[in-house]
Amino acid sequence: MKLKHFSLAFGQQVLKALADESRLRILHLILQHKEMCTSDLEQVLDFTQTKTSRHLSYLRNAGLVSTRKIDQWVYYSIKDEAADFVIQIFSYMERDARLQKDKEVYDILFSNRELAANKQQNRHWTAT
Repeated sequence: MKLKHFSLAFGQQVLKALADESRLRILHLILQHKEMCTSDLEQVLDFTQTKTSRHLSYLRNAGLVSTRKIDQWVYYSIKDEAADFVIQIFSYMERDARLQKDKEVYDILFSNRELAANKQQNRHWTAT
């Protein structure tokens, strides 16, 4: 199911969620990497656990992200029905310096094996 039309109340809720730089940065990273866990977002963005969780909760309540749990990690992904809308929003910001810097930090931390995403990927490969 994709978002084609939505109510004024739902639109207001979504736009409020997108009105914060921290939430935009989180959403951008999730969009770029398909899914991310709280601890990786904390590390990449240099946010506290409290701040990260608060913003993820706001995005979840706005209907933009969903969750799945693997071991001790909770992974967040863009909801299928909101994906087209989110992709369109970020297409206008693709050259933003702050968002590009977040991507660079992620790439460095991932290559240094400091992220849970790397650990999960390695665990998956060694189990098969």
